[in-house]
Amino acid sequence: MNSSDQPLNTPILVMDSGVGGLSIVQEIQRLSPERSVLYLADNAAFPYGDKSESWLVERVVALALALVHRYPIQLMVLGCNTASTVVLPALRAALNIPVVGVVPAIKPAAYLSKTKHIGLLATPGTVTRSYTDQLITNHAEHCQVSRLGTTEVVKLAEDKLAGRAVDLDRLLQAVQPLFQVSSIDTIVLGCTHFPLLKAELEQISPRPITWVDSGSAIARRVEELLSSATLQKHKAQHKALLTAEVTLGSQLYQSLNQLGFDEVEVFEVSSLGALA
Repeated sequence: MNSSDQPLNTPILVMDSGVGGLSIVQEIQRLSPERSVLYLADNAAFPYGDKSESWLVERVVALALALVHRYPIQLMVLGCNTASTVVLPALRAALNIPVVGVVPAIKPAAYLSKTKHIGLLATPGTVTRSYTDQLITNHAEHCQVSRLGTTEVVKLAEDKLAGRAVDLDRLLQAVQPLFQVSSIDTIVLGCTHFPLLKAELEQISPRPITWVDSGSAIARRVEELLSSATLQKHKAQHKALLTAEVTLGSQLYQSLNQLGFDEVEVFEVSSLGALA
């Protein structure tokens, strides 16, 4: 894999267990192409959606501290809904930089829904978190919210970015419980992997459905937190770190290159002890 001794210019750190956070990176690049991005795919621990809360807190905080120590990171985006609903308080206490989390877009979905019946498609962890309960109470108390937790859709998104054909039958089977409720007209994509499958979800949908995710809102929040003085005066640099090796010819590696991640290397987690 590519490696360089050149320092990375004050990047934004985006972290996820796999490729889901790339949907956030795309929105950041669309809004602010001049910003450098450091992307960490903790693929050795994929997926985060089935991990315990205590494990997530320990793992994510340890990785973030190691990266902030190594790189001049100016802001962190935790590009995972599951981890964000659990880890944000610990991250913000441990780091001295702004930390932006990604949470299900309940508020805009409640506004957009005409039937006032929305679906939440997320990981099993996210749909059961008390944080999600609070989002619904605060922003969608006037709506009926049907929740569906799945790790299958996460795996299908990973398949797509790895260059494998998306099995539409598997996707339909995973999402069918929401499709069967005819009054649902708006579905929240409550995992950053899911926007990568938006075209396929629209293809299998039995009726017009509004799909809502947090990507553009996160990109805007990043810009609010970073003053114009921090903008790069030269071409942005992008670097990707993986916690498990992938081959140079893999579709994941090529997809990272297509998003401007010319440097892709393995980040050794052996120093994290039991978490490695």
